[in-house]
Amino acid sequence: MHSNQYKKAKIACYSSYFTMTAAFSVPPLLFVTLRELYGISYTLLGSLVLVNFCTQLLVDLIFTVFAKRFNMHKTARIMPCFTTLGMLVFALVPTFFPDYAYVGLLIGSIIFAVAAGLSEVLLSPMIAAIPSDNPAKEMSLLHSLYAFGVFTTVIFSTLFLRIVGHQYWNVLMILLALLPLITTFLFVRAELPPMSVGEQSAGESRQSRPGKMGIVLCFFCIFFGSCAECCMSSWISGFMETSLGVQKALGDVLGVAMFAILLGAGRIGFSRYGKHIMRVLLIGMIGAAACYFTVALSGNVIVAFVACIFTGLFTSMLWPGSLIMMEENIPGVGVAAFALMAAGGDLGGSVSPQLMGVIIDHVSAVSGEAAGMKTGMLVCGLFPLIGAVLVAVTMRYFRKMSNKKTVSE
Repeated sequence: MHSNQYKKAKIACYSSYFTMTAAFSVPPLLFVTLRELYGISYTLLGSLVLVNFCTQLLVDLIFTVFAKRFNMHKTARIMPCFTTLGMLVFALVPTFFPDYAYVGLLIGSIIFAVAAGLSEVLLSPMIAAIPSDNPAKEMSLLHSLYAFGVFTTVIFSTLFLRIVGHQYWNVLMILLALLPLITTFLFVRAELPPMSVGEQSAGESRQSRPGKMGIVLCFFCIFFGSCAECCMSSWISGFMETSLGVQKALGDVLGVAMFAILLGAGRIGFSRYGKHIMRVLLIGMIGAAACYFTVALSGNVIVAFVACIFTGLFTSMLWPGSLIMMEENIPGVGVAAFALMAAGGDLGGSVSPQLMGVIIDHVSAVSGEAAGMKTGMLVCGLFPLIGAVLVAVTMRYFRKMSNKKTVSE
């Protein structure tokens, strides 16, 4: 089958990753606004991120166990509609029922998190199923579009709120909710590739243990990588405003947007020139840990500001790189394995932002919000540090397995 046969499918996947960023990137930008308008604590706001990722995690686990029971193509075509519905609920319930604002935010987050979970489960294996001379390039490019979607969304949202006013945040959400409908149209018109669920034959089952152990290691790599990426991406706006004293609009443009640009640049760079993915993962984990500790411990605003931004570069390949590592070292993985990996990423994305919110609230009660933010960054810096150790263990494991295979041949 020629890859041009699935050109529209590839465009639909890229569009889905680009347009779903609004559901991820806009709510954290509104944390301070929502707290001021509705009196919602940072712990509850952090819980929105937790619920978002836990919902995605549930979707991932369902697909891990019951992948063969789903019609992958039909599911892919309807998933963007859930993003639109969730964002509309997120915007309209607080508007019409301000006394139940958090309930609306929570329900909306759950609905568009279902779509996000489906995206993580289906888009990566769909791209992997499309014939390509360089699968790692296509996977990295797919994930880079998420980062550039964040950049575009942040710039548009910041300008909108700056010009129109933060009290009209709900109008912003309604406008962005229309974007996923474009993806629905693209998926309906595209021919989608067949995707394996990753079932093994009886002959392969005797050799499944090394594969299973490798997937477990990749699972924890993507978990710690997601912790490193999602904690900073969720809290960078609030950190710059409350701890560094940067004006919100400036912090969003130079902070969140630049974080997203470096996140995307790292993925684009790997898609064009990258190799040795395990080394890239190790360097990324170490660099991310260094950035977190610099943010937490530096007394210089500019140094902390730069460290926040460069976390985007170092974390850029931690999520897609873990998927590439799995593909390169464990051939024949299907939707179920990708769903399990998505579960690891979503679990990491739920743990670290929520932990950050809890730490901020507890430390702020004693020492103020600025100290709370810095303490949260210090604790969350342990995630990429542990991740670096785990990547080193995984590198050794796959090299050992490769050597065994070479000797047996």
